[in-house]
Amino acid sequence: MQFEYNHSSSFFRNEKQKLKKNMYVIVNTDKGLQYGKVINFFSDVSKLDDVHLFSVVRISTKKDYYQYLENKKMEIEAITTCKEMVRKCGLSMNILDSHYNFDRSQLIFRFIADERVDFRQLARDLGTKFRTRIELRQIGIRDKAKEIGGIGPCGRLLCCSSFLKSFDSVTINMAKNQNVSLNPSKINGVCGRLLCCLRYENDCYTNQKKKFPKVGSMIELTQGTGKVVAVNVVRGSYSVEFENKVRVEVECDEEKK
Repeated sequence: MQFEYNHSSSFFRNEKQKLKKNMYVIVNTDKGLQYGKVINFFSDVSKLDDVHLFSVVRISTKKDYYQYLENKKMEIEAITTCKEMVRKCGLSMNILDSHYNFDRSQLIFRFIADERVDFRQLARDLGTKFRTRIELRQIGIRDKAKEIGGIGPCGRLLCCSSFLKSFDSVTINMAKNQNVSLNPSKINGVCGRLLCCLRYENDCYTNQKKKFPKVGSMIELTQGTGKVVAVNVVRGSYSVEFENKVRVEVECDEEKK
């Protein structure tokens, strides 16, 4: 099931409804009823990560569709109102969007801020204004990039919006371990943070480097004794420099032949 308001997808249990792909339905979630679209089917739910699956309530009707459109219209008005209240309260936060659940029993505002924000008074004012349960949710810049999507420097869809389910910490040492240029334009993604691929590719580089001699070590070759000055995991080779400053590139395990 996919939801248009944040482009996320989730699994739901269906027991009675005769569903087809691209059909719109009403589902039950931990945030109440939601309006979503069927995008795929799975017969063996035991293989899914979800321990508890919510269920499909019903196939949407024309009346449901009109209520969905009305909710979208009210969400736009809610954003404008919320931004005005933020300015009056003098809070340092950027409101990104708002979302009503289907029956409008809850209104969620998502925002970005550089630090923690005390929005308790804002939440009370919003509750009084909209007369529904209010949730103010702070998200990171990575989460926003995941929703918007885009093309990474590799020319493929962003990892975060295509297959990554969660964000792990990424450090500059991972870029150094992979011999990546430390130029911010080379190691930062569209979100402005370090590339996610540096994290999940790091283990591969670490394991592969065990097959190579360490940089700085001395090694004996047919040409003589030289110093390992660089390792190229992708090409499967390393560079050795001799006393006369001559460098040679050696294939991994070539010295054993």
